[in-house]
Amino acid sequence: MKISVASDHAGYELKEIIIKWLKEKGYEVTDEGPFSVGSVDYPDYAHKTASKVNGGECERGIVICGSGNGVSMTANKYINVRAALCWNEEIVTLARQHNDANILGLPARFISAEEALKMTELFFTVPFEGGRHQTRIEKIKKKL
Repeated sequence: MKISVASDHAGYELKEIIIKWLKEKGYEVTDEGPFSVGSVDYPDYAHKTASKVNGGECERGIVICGSGNGVSMTANKYINVRAALCWNEEIVTLARQHNDANILGLPARFISAEEALKMTELFFTVPFEGGRHQTRIEKIKKKL
């Protein structure tokens, strides 16, 4: 599975930890940046991951910023993206089971690296339940 990962400066250190873990697990990872803790604008990086997931170049993505809100909002601008802001294991499980989330949004300032890795593992192992949830997923793409 090919994964795209991006962050802003607040999420840089957590991004590096997650990328290392993903590679150790055998995932193919694309690091969309940034490549230092210097201040950056989160949309510039979230757009890179969301674009790759939206277009099918990557199957899933992870976006990280201080609160997780900005990167998740940015990613959800893409019609084929279902980015879920997650802060605990139960939220990640439900995001996968019920929402078929394809991008995991993480709040670097509010979770530990250990929590982030547990959530990342769930994001890649919990299956989408389909059924009644599939109908709901199809309604997300409603055009105005």
